Amino acid sequence: MESLPDAILQYILSKMTAARDVAACNCVSTRWKESTDSVTSISFPRNAFESIPEIQDSDATVLKMISSFRRLEELVVLSPFTSQGLASWMTQVGQSLKLLELRMDNLTSDEVILEAPLKLDCIGSAKKLETLKLWGVLMMTPPKWDVFPNLTSLEIVGARIDDCALCYALRACPNLTNLLLLACEGVKSITITLPYLEHCKLDFFGAGNSLLSLTSPRLVSLDVQGCSWISVPESRFLKSLSIANIAGRVYMVDFRNLSSLEALSIRGVQWCWDALSIMLHQARDVKHLFMKVEFTGNDSLVPFPEIDFVEFFNNHPKLQKFDIHGAMFAALCQKNSLKKLETGFSIPCLEEVVITVRSPLNAEQKMNTLESLVKYAKGLKLMVIRVLRMKSNHSSADDFCDDICKFHYMNEHLVRIE
Repeated sequence: MESLPDAILQYILSKMTAARDVAACNCVSTRWKESTDSVTSISFPRNAFESIPEIQDSDATVLKMISSFRRLEELVVLSPFTSQGLASWMTQVGQSLKLLELRMDNLTSDEVILEAPLKLDCIGSAKKLETLKLWGVLMMTPPKWDVFPNLTSLEIVGARIDDCALCYALRACPNLTNLLLLACEGVKSITITLPYLEHCKLDFFGAGNSLLSLTSPRLVSLDVQGCSWISVPESRFLKSLSIANIAGRVYMVDFRNLSSLEALSIRGVQWCWDALSIMLHQARDVKHLFMKVEFTGNDSLVPFPEIDFVEFFNNHPKLQKFDIHGAMFAALCQKNSLKKLETGFSIPCLEEVVITVRSPLNAEQKMNTLESLVKYAKGLKLMVIRVLRMKSNHSSADDFCDDICKFHYMNEHLVRIE
């Protein structure tokens, strides 16, 4: 290392990101200490200052380190800090930062009273940010942000959020292409308008009754959890869509155009049948379909209505992978629909099907449906049958399991039981 030219030594040391490693290199020699000023990315892990009792002292240590760099572009601080400390860091390096990741740890409302300025407000001075990641955020009042013209990626994980505050924050990020809001509590109704957004994941924690209106004409992937009403009027470029609601009901979905959709995931305890049937109707060209919904009904829990086997696959001719959970599989296993099997009927593109079976009821029709899938899906490469523990103590459960084992034996080149 001593024989290396200064430029190469600086290049090597500039690749370090861990604060502890940078501090250790500063102690090796004067030459190394002078070379570490070329560091552009620094990270302080959660336990970085566990031996320092006062947060103010750790704030000062971070400030001293980042002040020694010529141009810091990426700063990650997962260790505890104060708003005053963050304000001093932003004054020092805010104008050069492109990536900022902070573990805020301010979910309690005490900060509003005790700290000034607020941590969120301090971030506003980093005008050149391209990526912002925040953990443990309290956003009950609009942050004092102007505009982040270069910000393309915003991620907030674990937050208590007020609707108006979130809308204000998003308006300060007009050029986002990636938005992730994960485990966010308190969102009741949110309207998002981001013209360049391509990838969006929204996870609203709570009663599952949030309202979402999202207008983003370039949207490619969307993952929504915890919403009862969803409106996405511009969706013609959407390729991947996941809608889940494990706490509440899905009452309404409004997508004007899903002609580009390739992957659709629908999950939840209860969906209104109108919402579910609209999604299945619009996603005619989907290639991957995952369905795990237990019940329908606007209020009380209602079983799935019958779904015609032939009509369903005729309406989804490009389906390659189909993951069906109990209720949907039971709805497809109807005696009348299997009678309609026409000469020449086929399932042209289906290659993989995963079926979760929860009940031995209607066992004969379920076995007929499994056989029909093998018979008419000429390109089928794999069928996975997952048999959950059945509540019935009747011998029919044992008989049904025996039938599935025989079916597996007869089609062991295709069928796997889990």
